[in-house]
Amino acid sequence: MWAYINPQVLFRHHLGYKGNFEKDLAARLPQALELAELVEGLKQQARAFLRPRAVWSFFEAEPDGNALHLFSPGGRQPVHTFLFQRQDRPDGLCLADYVLSPRAGQRDHLALFVVTAGAGVRQRAEAAKQAGHYVESHGLQVLALETAEAAAEWLHRRVREDWGFPDPPSMTMKDRFTARYRGKRYSFGYPACPNLDDQAGIWKLLAPEEIGVQLTEGMMMEPEASTSGLVFQHPACVYFSVSDEAAGRMPTADTSVPAAANP
Repeated sequence: MWAYINPQVLFRHHLGYKGNFEKDLAARLPQALELAELVEGLKQQARAFLRPRAVWSFFEAEPDGNALHLFSPGGRQPVHTFLFQRQDRPDGLCLADYVLSPRAGQRDHLALFVVTAGAGVRQRAEAAKQAGHYVESHGLQVLALETAEAAAEWLHRRVREDWGFPDPPSMTMKDRFTARYRGKRYSFGYPACPNLDDQAGIWKLLAPEEIGVQLTEGMMMEPEASTSGLVFQHPACVYFSVSDEAAGRMPTADTSVPAAANP
C-alpha cells in the first residue's frame, strides 16, 4: 500500500522538505537521506498497528438534471439521490453530467468508497507527544493520513480493473498521482461537490461504521486518517470547481462511449 503514497505530498507538503525530494534522494543529499531514514523508522513502528481498511460498492446510476439517482442492481426505486451543484455559466459542469442516461435497458454505474488507516493513531501520537517526541508524534499522524490516501489510490485502481479497463503496464505511479487514467474520484467538501452534508448518503449506503469510521455532527470523518469518495468512469471526467469560472468544460457526452460493464 505504501507504494501508492505520493512522495511529493508526504515529504514536501507534510514534512516541509525544500526541493525535489526524489531527485535529491537519488543524489544522496544528506538532508534527503536523513528524512528518508526518519520516515522508514516511522514505518517500522506503524507496521505493528497500522491496518488500512476499506468498504466500497458499485451502484447503478441515472442522471436527472443536476441529480444522480443510485439503484441496487435491477432496482426500480432509487436507494439514494445525490443533488450536485452546477457551475453558474453557460454549459457549466456538474458531476451528474458524467453518468450516461440508460440505453437499451442498461444503466451506467458509479462506485462509492470509504477507506481508513486511522485506528489507534491518535493515541500513539499523543503518547509520543507526552514523552517529548514531537517529530515522531507529527510523523505518525502524517504517515497515517497519507496511508489513507494511498489506500484510496490503490482502491481506485482496483475499481478500474473491476470495471474492465485496467491500467496499462506502462502506467507509472507518477501517472496515477496526476490522475492520468480513465475516470476520476471526487470527495464531498472539495470544489466539484462542496456540500459536506452529502457525506450522510455514503454512510447510509456503505455503513462505514463497520470498518471503524464515524461521521461527526459536522460531517467530518473520525478517525481523521480516513477518506471517502465517488468514483466516475466517464472518460471525459475532469476536476473542476462549481464556483470557478476558469474551470474547463466537458464536451457533450458522446453516446458512442459505452457505459462500464456491470461489475
